[in-house]
Amino acid sequence: MLSWAITFLVVALIAAVFGFGGIAAGAASIAKILFLVFIVLFLVSLIAGVSRRPMV
Repeated sequence: MLSWAITFLVVALIAAVFGFGGIAAGAASIAKILFLVFIVLFLVSLIAGVSRRPMV
C-alpha cells in the first residue's frame, strides 16, 4: 500500500514538473488517500498484534 502511495506521489511530482496541473492534483490526492489508508491499516494491525500477545 505504501509503495502505491509513493508511486502516485512520484507521478504527481513528474506531472507538476511538466505542467500538467490537473493530473498532478489528481495523483497527489490519490497518494494522500492511499497514505492515510496505509496509516490506518498499520495502526489497526499494531493494536491487534499488541492485544494478541500473551501477558507474561
